[in-house]
Amino acid sequence: MQEQVLFFTILLGFLITVLLSPIFIPFLRRLKFGQSIREEGPKSHQKKTGTPTMGGIMILLSIIITTLVMTEKFSEPTIKTFILLFVTIGFGLLGFLDDFIKVAMKRNLGLTSKQKLLGQIIVSIVVYFLLKQTDFSTSVAIPFTNYSIELGFFYALFIVFWLVGFSNAVNLTDGLDGLVSGTAAIAFGAFSVLAWNQSMIEVSIFSIAVVGAVLGFLVFNAHPAKVFMGDTGSLALGGAIASIAILSKLEIILLIIGGVFVIETLSVILQVISFKTTGKRIFRMSPLHHHYELLGWSEWRVVVTFWTAGLLLAIMGIYIEVWL
Repeated sequence: MQEQVLFFTILLGFLITVLLSPIFIPFLRRLKFGQSIREEGPKSHQKKTGTPTMGGIMILLSIIITTLVMTEKFSEPTIKTFILLFVTIGFGLLGFLDDFIKVAMKRNLGLTSKQKLLGQIIVSIVVYFLLKQTDFSTSVAIPFTNYSIELGFFYALFIVFWLVGFSNAVNLTDGLDGLVSGTAAIAFGAFSVLAWNQSMIEVSIFSIAVVGAVLGFLVFNAHPAKVFMGDTGSLALGGAIASIAILSKLEIILLIIGGVFVIETLSVILQVISFKTTGKRIFRMSPLHHHYELLGWSEWRVVVTFWTAGLLLAIMGIYIEVWL
């Protein structure tokens, strides 16, 4: 039964994205919703200018449809299903506004950082109050031990930090063709296994629906990409994976399974701190994937290497949670 549920869920998510893409990509091209490439980025990326962006809309539609259809068929929608979809749609809308301002209004920076942060915080606070309506625990389990830390009221701040942090972390990682699509598929797949192991069927279905959606997107996003997901997709995926970790009480395990996103973010933080304090850069360019590009690695080599790292970290996270 488990294999059937997961197989049909991932298949439906994959097919919806694959079938939407040939319709949606030409539509984006006609609207001239093309990506603007930052001048300070790698010079090799300038040829990507004009590639349709906002493809995350297809991912969101696939996730929503697949989750509702498969949850209705094999489980039943719960408050957890609603929270997962609310976070995904909420962060996705923020990303959509950011993308729309960039491509339609020709404002290269999109939403200001303060506007984006405010929107992310509002969505996160709503999630906290939704969780308060249930018997949800405000403790955080410590891996490798039998201990947990009770945060009480401060769990609200933790939720905001986790959702905002990982939303932006995935967004920072989205800089190469297929990089986020592949790493997200691996990470969400790992959480689907862990959620099912906890008998959280609705969370597992949502997680594997995301896997199907991003794998379908990867068909058109692999190098050379025919479409980019934009902030519409990356912000939504980051918020979604953080909300899965929170609902399944695997908050700290997310640091391992989502290790690629964490490392990419740390590379940016360290680069900024180093440059502002010493005037020197640790990396040739941040986020980290650009550093390897400037070392002479091909884009595809960087992406496959990061996928491999993501897979090893996902296996490690599952092993720690299930067998240790």
